[in-house]
Amino acid sequence: MSTTISPQVRLANDIAAQFPHRTREQAAAAIADHIRKFWDPRMRADLSRRKDSEPESFDPAALRAARILEGETG
Repeated sequence: MSTTISPQVRLANDIAAQFPHRTREQAAAAIADHIRKFWDPRMRADLSRRKDSEPESFDPAALRAARILEGETG
């Protein structure tokens, strides 16, 4: 387990913080859409790896977004 949060997880959590007024599923879809549109494939791949190795570092909506994106990075 890492003692610091990776930049990608931190960014995903920061995006999640913008959607407190939405349900977790709505927020996750919006986060996934943002990541799909604006993140470099390497950033997406790192986020995907970290969702499995350090899920406790994720905001719940950000973790759901990472799972939505699963399979899109490879």
